[in-house]
Amino acid sequence: MTAAPDDAMRQSFELAHQAAETAARQSYGKLVAFLAARTGDVALAEDALSEAFASALLEWPAKGVPGNPPAWLLTVARRRMIDALRHQRLGDGVAQELAWLFDELDTAADSAAGIPDERLRLMFACAHPALDAAVRAPLMLQATLGFDAASIASAFLVSPATMGQRLVRAKAKIRQARIPFVVPDREELPERLATVLDAVYATFAEGWSDPAGTEARQRNRAEEGLWLGRVLASLLPEQAEALGLLALMLHAHARRAARRTANGDYVPLSEQDPQLWDGEMMAEAEALLHHASGLAALGRYQIEAAVQSAHAARRATGRTDWPAIEQLYDALLALTGSPVVAINRAIAVAHTRGAAAGLAALEGLSGETRLADYQPFWAARAELFARAGEAQASAQAFERCIGLERDPAVRRFLQRRLADVQGQ
Repeated sequence: MTAAPDDAMRQSFELAHQAAETAARQSYGKLVAFLAARTGDVALAEDALSEAFASALLEWPAKGVPGNPPAWLLTVARRRMIDALRHQRLGDGVAQELAWLFDELDTAADSAAGIPDERLRLMFACAHPALDAAVRAPLMLQATLGFDAASIASAFLVSPATMGQRLVRAKAKIRQARIPFVVPDREELPERLATVLDAVYATFAEGWSDPAGTEARQRNRAEEGLWLGRVLASLLPEQAEALGLLALMLHAHARRAARRTANGDYVPLSEQDPQLWDGEMMAEAEALLHHASGLAALGRYQIEAAVQSAHAARRATGRTDWPAIEQLYDALLALTGSPVVAINRAIAVAHTRGAAAGLAALEGLSGETRLADYQPFWAARAELFARAGEAQASAQAFERCIGLERDPAVRRFLQRRLADVQGQ
């Protein structure tokens, strides 16, 4: 029995949308990078690719999904870019020269190897020192993942309008200053790489904060961060911090199945069942850390990954190596001076030397204005006061912490902890 016309049409639309989503998921940054590297114009590449996706959603349901969707999108985007340059009155001669130049796009798309992967070149262009430091990481997120300004603004604590303006100015700067799309040489690489790594970790952290995938803007970002981390590690296998970042993300992501109960309730790390952790993913992280340790270039991400490795040891030993964790946070604090690191160090100190010592370490942060509305700071105070037997101070910290928490599951957990403390 054949499908009714309406059903067949619906299926065609669904297949076309699925194919477009898959192409966007797997090839968006790759296509933007390849197009932008040949014109020096990120905004033009993005606009042309956006129009190509719009054309795909119109044509594919009627004509069928092409055998090579990324190649189809690349060809259409190439034509849109040439048309746009003609409308900018650069002259048919220039547009014709670009058409000849873009012939290599068809050649690349039709070759056995497919479209060259130039995402790393794009990311390093976005990390160029000529651009304002505050916009480099957001620009990478938009150019390589297609995030909109509103999504990026939420991660960097600015308004969507402000972020949009910054991104527009940055893309214009790349075009006007003719910033090259190249991986920098050995002398420039460390400074530029740090910005790239920070952008990748910001991507992962946004998704990590929504493990249930309930926020549309955050959905799949942990996976996108891992994907970008793998790209960096594969293309820069001798850069220890690139390996350290991937190891850190793998260790954290390996615990995703244990972070919620079947009912969606939050489970803190200390109460998670280690047998629910992904042993294969953790083994991959350990191998990366081992490789990084032989490169004699210790950095922030390697130390953070080592902390996660110490937590992961509980899967094999049944206990957490808190003395090792304290020592690692000592090293990380000396390296970064970060108040966030200091909070985590205080928690480790509480495990090794008692709650009073942990609270004393936290007190040193009481004058840090950036922590006034930082939920983990109040959560740490609440737990350490509870452990020290100071129920009233603990309850007050829990109340502040609950007011700052956005995740409903975590909020319910904190409310239960508050009730426990009040019942003492």
